[in-house]
Amino acid sequence: MYQFKIMTQAQAEEIAFHWHYDSDYSFYDMEADEEDLEEFIDPSKRGDSKFAVINRGELIGFFSVNPVDDQTVDIGLGMRPDQTGRGKGLAFLEAGIAFVQREYEPNTITLSVATFNQRAINVYKAFGFRDVKTFMQHTNGNNYEFLKMEYEVKQSNDSN
Repeated sequence: MYQFKIMTQAQAEEIAFHWHYDSDYSFYDMEADEEDLEEFIDPSKRGDSKFAVINRGELIGFFSVNPVDDQTVDIGLGMRPDQTGRGKGLAFLEAGIAFVQREYEPNTITLSVATFNQRAINVYKAFGFRDVKTFMQHTNGNNYEFLKMEYEVKQSNDSN
């Protein structure tokens, strides 16, 4: 259902300049933070760590994957604004985690989410992420509280 492909420049620009979220979620507009925007649209900074998520031929989201060490990857993700708040988050997350497990084989997957985003936090918890700690981060011209979450990958039993 979902395909994950290294993000093209056109896809990065589509997300950065045309995806705008409603109300409090405008916090996630790429243009809201100059540093994040530059990292997202500059191909040399984006590298091969950001993936476009395609469903039925349409760009519907993105996943970023950043190895922390040989056993842990940190992810970031976003869905196209018209896809959010419609009960699609868990399936999107499940597909992304399956992709990360296949391609990177981590033991642990981490992510950080703004604490006001209870909608996303609920999806992450439903999947099996657990709270690790809260921290303050300067972004979008101010300091915001974030929650670091962690998922322990269930290892398959290869002896069967």
